[in-house]
Amino acid sequence: MTKYNVLVVDDEKEIRDAIEIYLKNEGITVLKAQDGIEALEILNERNVHLIVLDVMMPRLDGISATFKIREKQNIPIIILSAKTEDTDKILGLQVGADDYVTKPFNPMELVARVKSQLRRYVTLGTYDGIKKVIDLNGLTLDQAAKEVCVNGESVKLTPIEYKIVELLMTNAGRVFSIDEIYERVWKEPGYNAENTVAVHIRKIREKIEIDPKNPRYLKVVWGIGYKMEK
Repeated sequence: MTKYNVLVVDDEKEIRDAIEIYLKNEGITVLKAQDGIEALEILNERNVHLIVLDVMMPRLDGISATFKIREKQNIPIIILSAKTEDTDKILGLQVGADDYVTKPFNPMELVARVKSQLRRYVTLGTYDGIKKVIDLNGLTLDQAAKEVCVNGESVKLTPIEYKIVELLMTNAGRVFSIDEIYERVWKEPGYNAENTVAVHIRKIREKIEIDPKNPRYLKVVWGIGYKMEK
């Protein structure tokens, strides 16, 4: 049985301790930090499989911490936001978070999201041991290495970004609706998923397209969804 280490980062001790109780009940080892700086120190010392990260914290907030983490690592990040506005959620996704939960939250929902992200993270690229490389005019996807390259240059994608690219590239030419992309990648019903998917599509384009505003690979089909050009 795989043992997972989840780093919980929040300046409120009560919240850190409460999350720890629920995750420990699932057999997950919990590491705790009270701000972004302490979280970065732990990441340098320990093997972490997922991060639960509050937005509003002293010294180094969750958005800034996510940005710094993404410079080196692609482990899943779930943002905790005390605000009900979309601003924090969208900003978190833009800098590389994979999911978000709004405070106050149902602990069991958070646990479910943690387990879902862990499943995707650790099973990425397991395809019966067969190496498969897809090439779309210079954009390549190596499913065994879990790597995407543009003209031979490796592109650094988050786990969610990789899964979106993988879905579209393995079905090149097929148009996927926003709800279908969300359901296939997040493994949840795609209700009100437009903003979440759009943010990830925009980040992917910034990484794989020479001119993101005039994309060569990842195309929008207005009124329907997205496709990867053959």
